[in-house]
Amino acid sequence: MIVKRADFITSMKDYGDYPGKGGPEVAFAGKSNVGKSSMINRLTNRSKLARTSATPGKTRLINVYRINDELNFIDLPGYGFAKVSKEEKLSWGKMMQNYFATTEDLCHVFHLVDIRHEPSQEDREMNLFLRQAEIPFTVVATKADKISRGARLKFLAPICRALAVQPWQVIPFSAEDGTGREELLERIEQVCYTAVDEGGEA
Repeated sequence: MIVKRADFITSMKDYGDYPGKGGPEVAFAGKSNVGKSSMINRLTNRSKLARTSATPGKTRLINVYRINDELNFIDLPGYGFAKVSKEEKLSWGKMMQNYFATTEDLCHVFHLVDIRHEPSQEDREMNLFLRQAEIPFTVVATKADKISRGARLKFLAPICRALAVQPWQVIPFSAEDGTGREELLERIEQVCYTAVDEGGEA
């Protein structure tokens, strides 16, 4: 998949209609500061398309990006560790619940975890939710540039155990050096093409 065009469409608290809605959606989920926005910027080669911050909890709404005028990236609010009120954390959780319960266009979820750390309780809960809801997903291990290529398998082992996936099913990714970018874009094209093919329409 070649990204020729990427546009920010909207931010929303409650998932609903937006320009371009009806095309395939891929969603990005993960804890605060795991690198969702940075990943979107690297995938689209647009350094400032998605707002990033060193402070966890920057993504506080559901952000929608239109890719190649044919599919939509859904950047979900981060969970866990953000220094915000309990009420706001609950609000983010409700946003995600509402999204998953409402969307009819979701093809796949990319579940981001930090390759340097064992998955948190929130990561495990997200993994369990996706499985129970029978939502197709791929685990992406971000910040792969922080770990040498030779040591990555050792760091992937606890992630695989915690999230019940195999090492070859996890995509190591780095927004810094582009590790995993082509593999991720290929995966996005695969899941969206499959969804369109099965549905009989774009």
